[in-house]
Amino acid sequence: MIMRTLNFLRSFRKKEDGQVAIEFVLLVPILFTAFLSSVELGIYSMRQMWLDRGLDIAVRQVRLNTEAIPSHDALKEVICNNAGFIPECTASLKLEMIVVDPRAYVGLDNDVDCIDKSEPITSADPPNYQTGEEHDLMLLRACVKFDPIFPTTGLGFHYVKDNAGQASMTATSAFVQEPGNS
Repeated sequence: MIMRTLNFLRSFRKKEDGQVAIEFVLLVPILFTAFLSSVELGIYSMRQMWLDRGLDIAVRQVRLNTEAIPSHDALKEVICNNAGFIPECTASLKLEMIVVDPRAYVGLDNDVDCIDKSEPITSADPPNYQTGEEHDLMLLRACVKFDPIFPTTGLGFHYVKDNAGQASMTATSAFVQEPGNS
């Protein structure tokens, strides 16, 4: 058995016709692109799941708490504490929250408000964040920026990126502001 294998390998080494090399050269980039895209998609899916989880836990805490809605930074802190797989969460997460009239629904704008690290941060440009009053329907959207794992290959190449080369993902939730204990 070993001699047959060695004889096969010797005869394979002596061949110089190059037919297998053509298929190898053509198919390996496709296989590597598929492999790298699957890794990128797996990481993206995990980040999206953690962002959804963090937002759901934060909204649940806000719904069960009958006091005022926390500030932008406090709510961002709760989301980031529960979204464990998002790198630099507090620096790359931005929240939008608006009061929605359920009888004349107008949702959030299609242009997602995200942090762009290529632009300077100004405190004069506050986020679109309204706290609302009792019994108000609130719509909350979280946007987080991330660096693709393989930005020049496969799926990482096709993400819509900002000037800093970062892609974004969003999660949205709605809740009703509960009445206070007074």
